[in-house]
Amino acid sequence: MRTGQRGVAVVLAMGVVALASITATAIITAQGIWSRQSELAQDYVQAQAMVKAGVDWVRAVLSDDGRMGSVDHLGEPWALQIPAMPIENGELTGHIHDQQGLFNLNNLAPDGKISATQLAYFKRLLALLDLPDALADALADWIDVDSEPRPQHGAEDEYYSVLNPSYLTANRPLTDVAELARIRGFNRDIRARLRPFVTALPSFTTVNVNTAPPEVLAAIVEGLGIGNARILTFQRARAHFRDHADFLNRLPQGAAVEENDIGTSSNYFLAALSVVIGEAHAGGVVLLNREEGGWPVIVWRKYS
Repeated sequence: MRTGQRGVAVVLAMGVVALASITATAIITAQGIWSRQSELAQDYVQAQAMVKAGVDWVRAVLSDDGRMGSVDHLGEPWALQIPAMPIENGELTGHIHDQQGLFNLNNLAPDGKISATQLAYFKRLLALLDLPDALADALADWIDVDSEPRPQHGAEDEYYSVLNPSYLTANRPLTDVAELARIRGFNRDIRARLRPFVTALPSFTTVNVNTAPPEVLAAIVEGLGIGNARILTFQRARAHFRDHADFLNRLPQGAAVEENDIGTSSNYFLAALSVVIGEAHAGGVVLLNREEGGWPVIVWRKYS
């Protein structure tokens, strides 16, 4: 074989070896990626299953609590932050929030018609949070059954139909607080400011004075003020309110509240759970309705 031919043969052989090496590397890499993806998918499925198991555990905790007593307060086991619970190759964390300690936005129109009393409460809450009371009228129009805008700051179909994209008012109760994003004036900053103090529950609810933040107490108790509301929350940390009479007796002179608007027990709770297994993460938020003495019912759930 001539020298030139031998050189070409060597180059071709080297090329074949290099190509084979590249191909082998690609196959091994692909197999590694597939194996890793398969492992992550398996971990994610397992994490999702653990979230759902965690929800059932929360339901059991709330059911047991309901059988043990009729008063709900922040010193009970359900109200404590769930410590990180080790599971195989990971952990589960979560917390339970009493939703009846918050102002139920759907109380504004419990029968489809605006409640003047509840509207006044919400406007007082807005004032305490340094937010415009125009928001109350916009929200009232969103959930009431009629199509007539409130005289000053209302917003019905005529307002929303000219937006881009356009839509119509719901004329029904809120399903979730996240729906506020569709209502006139409720921008992201305002929603973030409101979020710790409001909820959206499917029926009229009383405010649990044992779990309500000072702002909510000051909103529903006329003449209380934020300062006295903070004093009440400090006092209940040492001794929770046993019943209506106990709460009313501890109110300062000049403060008054409709007894039908307050309570010392709750049925609606929000559970937020998070599971990490390996590098996979799954989460869930569930609204639960604990019927008296019964197994908590899932109102809605969001899994991720």
